Amino acid sequence: MPRLPARFLTVVLGLAACGGDAAPPAEETAPGPASTLASPGVALTGDTIVVEMITDEKGNYFRPAEIKAHRGDVVRFTLGIGVHNVHFLPDSNPGVPNLPPASEMLQLPGQTHDLLVDLPAGRAYYFQCDPHALLGMVGHLRVEDED
Repeated sequence: MPRLPARFLTVVLGLAACGGDAAPPAEETAPGPASTLASPGVALTGDTIVVEMITDEKGNYFRPAEIKAHRGDVVRFTLGIGVHNVHFLPDSNPGVPNLPPASEMLQLPGQTHDLLVDLPAGRAYYFQCDPHALLGMVGHLRVEDED
């Protein structure tokens, strides 16, 4: 029988001793919202519009990339596959104060980022996925007047 080096046995015994009191693994739950943007002056009174964030053989994209919404609606960006975020860039939306901050990177399928629409009506707002903007992962949110 081959003889094992003493250093190997020390490591194996040390690892075995560390695992004895380990806590049981936590139960996995479905991913929840990454974040929700809220504005004190706008109530959640409208619809929820789902926008998928996708990476597949066609590329990286938002589906749909053109969104129509009203103030009080929620745009729910939902991760399908890939690692994506949503960012309304100030230089791509000149003259617009108080743009939503960039979302966190969504990494788990089903993870969401909710955006409460509280931007002024009457124009389209450009947004992108930061790591994939140059690959065409961009979109527009058109905020429509209440009719």
